[in-house]
Amino acid sequence: MTPADVSTSPTTDTPGGALRTAGQPALVPPALEGNLSDCVLDWARQDPAATCLSHKTADGRWADVSAEQFCATVRAVAKGLLAAGVRPGDRVGIMSRTRYEWTVVDAACWFAGAVGVPVYETSSAEQITWILSDSGAVGCVVETAAHAATVAAVRAGLPALRRTWTIEDGGLEELAAAGRDVGDDALEAARTSAGPTSTATIVYTSGSTGRPKGCVLTHGNFLDLARNSRAALPEVLGAPGASTLLFIPLAHVLARFVEVLCLSSRIPMGFAPDTRQLAADLQGFRPTFVLAVPRVFHKVHAGAQQKAAAAGRFRAAVFTRAEATAVAYSRALDAGGPGVLLRVRHAVFDRLVYAKLRDAMGGRLAHAVSGGASLGEHLGHFFRGVGVTVLEGWGLTETAAPACVNRPGSQRIGTVGLPMPGTEVAIAEDGEILCRGIGVFREYLGREEETAAVFADGWFRTGDIGELEETGHLRITGRKKEILVTAAGKNVAPAPLEDRLRAHPLVSQCLVVGDARPFVGCLVTLDADALEVWGRNHGAPGLTPAAAVDHPLVRAELQRAVDSANELVSRAESIRAFRVLAEDFTVDNDCLTPSLKMRRAEALRRFAADVEAIYAGGGSA
Repeated sequence: MTPADVSTSPTTDTPGGALRTAGQPALVPPALEGNLSDCVLDWARQDPAATCLSHKTADGRWADVSAEQFCATVRAVAKGLLAAGVRPGDRVGIMSRTRYEWTVVDAACWFAGAVGVPVYETSSAEQITWILSDSGAVGCVVETAAHAATVAAVRAGLPALRRTWTIEDGGLEELAAAGRDVGDDALEAARTSAGPTSTATIVYTSGSTGRPKGCVLTHGNFLDLARNSRAALPEVLGAPGASTLLFIPLAHVLARFVEVLCLSSRIPMGFAPDTRQLAADLQGFRPTFVLAVPRVFHKVHAGAQQKAAAAGRFRAAVFTRAEATAVAYSRALDAGGPGVLLRVRHAVFDRLVYAKLRDAMGGRLAHAVSGGASLGEHLGHFFRGVGVTVLEGWGLTETAAPACVNRPGSQRIGTVGLPMPGTEVAIAEDGEILCRGIGVFREYLGREEETAAVFADGWFRTGDIGELEETGHLRITGRKKEILVTAAGKNVAPAPLEDRLRAHPLVSQCLVVGDARPFVGCLVTLDADALEVWGRNHGAPGLTPAAAVDHPLVRAELQRAVDSANELVSRAESIRAFRVLAEDFTVDNDCLTPSLKMRRAEALRRFAADVEAIYAGGGSA
């Protein structure tokens, strides 16, 4: 299951002495010259008519953009940036949903020698002020008039900011018009001013544990990682007709990496700005692979389950058996292959269930990459059994996204895969994952002490806890800062319990608590859509999260989910009590980051009374 060039070995060449390392040499030599703009320019020169990007028009049609057209648009906008006084090395904020124009502005920054600084379009005024002021942005491209108004309202706190352009108010056309008098020679001088070691972007951490820090990532980080990823995943990225649909925020480093990966690998990509239309966009664009956070896969699974339940008991029973067969079939692939009866049963359910599910995802989707949190083994096996292989990976903003990823030919479900080519990971004595290699960032902008604190002997301390299997596959077991220590001194990793609970269709989010407490408890929020269908099928139509907080049938169902999660751990680590919340953890209430990671401190503060109620109940809440 391990490629021959992935090595694992004990080592002492790490801070404090690591127990084990795994790594793979780079498959593609490092970039010694050039920058990210070359990806756009080379594609336009060598295959100008090829479809490069696609976006939806106002009437809902998909419009293709050729490599030549994209390059011309990017050059025009880049000239506009130069005309506006943006100089090589200057920072330009980009605040928008994931859409075609985002990538235009990003690439225009590369051509102008500027540094793009992504800002989540859901950011508050305070967050916008911090990111634009800390980065020293001289300009900012926003999507809507509302975004522009927010930036204008905090302008006094942004002394370096000179201009703001609004996409939906013709901002890119304004830039292109302003740059008409900028010569090609001036643009080429700006474009070639950056090399592999130059700063390509400053991506701010999601701020789940405090004020965001600007991660300085270079052109070489992205170029080397993209080229080696292409070599490592030929089944996904080299498949005939390969394409992807981007729908997670381009402000997130993983989507940004995939943007670069597609441009450098010449893979067409579409954009889905509104995730509420994701199902229709998947069917309209029909990608061969997608990138998503685990919650998307949970939603797809829950939606299929709900649809079957709404169609009656017979359809619900068929789906239940189909799901069990898909999981059994996938597990058998890892154990010598499925037997004759299982293959026959799988073929029957493929016609009845799996094909329809694949059609709902566009009909061509063969692979998906999942990151940001654990998918869970059950869903991993379910989707592979259905015919869509979900490859879990792991990385951080500080690693320019993927440090490890599963490969189709060496997948171990439940792990985040093998180190990427040119990357090495190690497990320190305390279980912390260390990383070094081509994607690791240079520094936190303007924070020498904080940068020094996360590097030791050339290794980046990731803050994640994990284990390396003999095959070199990495398994994530938690976050170093999230380990709970009960009053009895028992160390508890919340992640495995939370991952298992979130796999239940009724559960939207959960937060395991118990630090300095007599036992482990949990806050649980409910998925409103799944709850409505579940309630209708259990004699409680119209059931809402607020009404379900103390509903005996709901509590009994959740108790079964808790009991299942507790099977993963010892009695001392098990959830002894849980409390159902009427309100979900969301980006709007600051309990989730824009990339959907839990802000544990904020959630604990906001729901402090509910945590106290768990322990006031003495373990029976």
